[in-house]
Amino acid sequence: MSSMDWIETARQLFKADKPEHFTDYRHCCECAEHDETLRHADLDTIGMDELGNPGWDPVCFASPEGKKYYVPAFVRLTMETMEDAFYLEQFLFHLEGDGPGNDFVGHCSDTQRAFIADFIAHLIDRYPGEIEAAYCADSALRVHQIWRVG
Repeated sequence: MSSMDWIETARQLFKADKPEHFTDYRHCCECAEHDETLRHADLDTIGMDELGNPGWDPVCFASPEGKKYYVPAFVRLTMETMEDAFYLEQFLFHLEGDGPGNDFVGHCSDTQRAFIADFIAHLIDRYPGEIEAAYCADSALRVHQIWRVG
């Protein structure tokens, strides 16, 4: 599949209404700020300005439903930055969560899980040098294992 096919397939498989809130926005100021960031963007407008700082990543605070909503954008950002694998590490981090059976995996259908596993396998096959240079090889293999179906 070309990069456009991956993005469009993600759009179809993860198509959902935008959540009203993405975080426990009443918890604290940080949760409220991250919620506002995610609420004020959409699949086409969210980018590295909002998600490119691992130390201030609103997705870390997002509900599984919020993460699912943004999967097409995560796929897009991963593909757009694969030359230096800049977003890949964060994407893998969110997919891995606290390991097998994490809430994000648990909120996805088998078809959605298979898509994620296939996408990671595609990246491993297509960008091995970039993944290795970004020190993401072990993480990519773990994530693939977590998300694969069967």
